[in-house]
Amino acid sequence: MNSAQARLRIYAEHRPALVDYATPIVGSRDNAEDVVQEAYFRFVPTRPPLLLGLRTPVGYLYRIVRNIALDWTRRSAAEQRRDAAYALTRDPCPLAASAEDELICNDEARIVLAALGGLPERTRRAYEMSVFGGLSSAAIAQQLEVSRATAHRLVQEAMLQVMRAVERIRMKDDDNAA
Repeated sequence: MNSAQARLRIYAEHRPALVDYATPIVGSRDNAEDVVQEAYFRFVPTRPPLLLGLRTPVGYLYRIVRNIALDWTRRSAAEQRRDAAYALTRDPCPLAASAEDELICNDEARIVLAALGGLPERTRRAYEMSVFGGLSSAAIAQQLEVSRATAHRLVQEAMLQVMRAVERIRMKDDDNAA
């Protein structure tokens, strides 16, 4: 039996346990299935194996699953923070808010406005045209007389600044609450 076949056998034998191992890390069995499948592709390479003579292949397989699961969790958390900050910049105030929500919303709107005020004018204008005006990168580029790539970069820079400002305030609030 060659090395790839041996690894496939090891993977098949331990697959259910690997899914059980990854589930609490990634938060769902479906995501754990995806993680374990990705681990398979790293563990049983299609090219000649680089890991001949591996002493503990099962341990190595578990380490692959753990690393992929942790990377997935970090990426997922970062995406959630990004999406929340992006949603805030798109519509900082909900339509029907409680008094507490309104205070929070007003604070967050002030943070966004302060962050925008600290940007270079061209960057701020590109952001405003994109977010508040709904213009495409091509339309922004035409208005600012820059390339499309530059217009896109300006909007992205502004979004990052706004998201960082919001995140700093949230972290400060979390520290004060603790």
